[in-house]
Amino acid sequence: MAGTLKIYKDKIIVNLKGELDHHMATILKTQLKEAMDKHNIKKLLFNFKDVTFMDSSGIGMILGRYKELQPIGGKIGVMNMNNRVKKIFDMSGLLSVITYIENEQEFIETF
Repeated sequence: MAGTLKIYKDKIIVNLKGELDHHMATILKTQLKEAMDKHNIKKLLFNFKDVTFMDSSGIGMILGRYKELQPIGGKIGVMNMNNRVKKIFDMSGLLSVITYIENEQEFIETF
């Protein structure tokens, strides 16, 4: 399992788990597409607390969701990134378009 999805109105919290590699990114992309279409999702929060590894496939999956949400005014947030994951985000430039969120409460109430 790539992670669990928690849905709040037009928002999803994605609690990622384990390795976010090509295989898991593909599974997660499918899970998110179905949930986003079914629940008219406009905002995503990726929680990296339990991620042990991430490669460029993870970046690609997140960037793909960003591009899907852009035309409808949607947004993506991230939280609980360890140093390795943060370094990948820094190198990719994703933090210039994705917001760092402190906790789920902030995401649900103000994002």
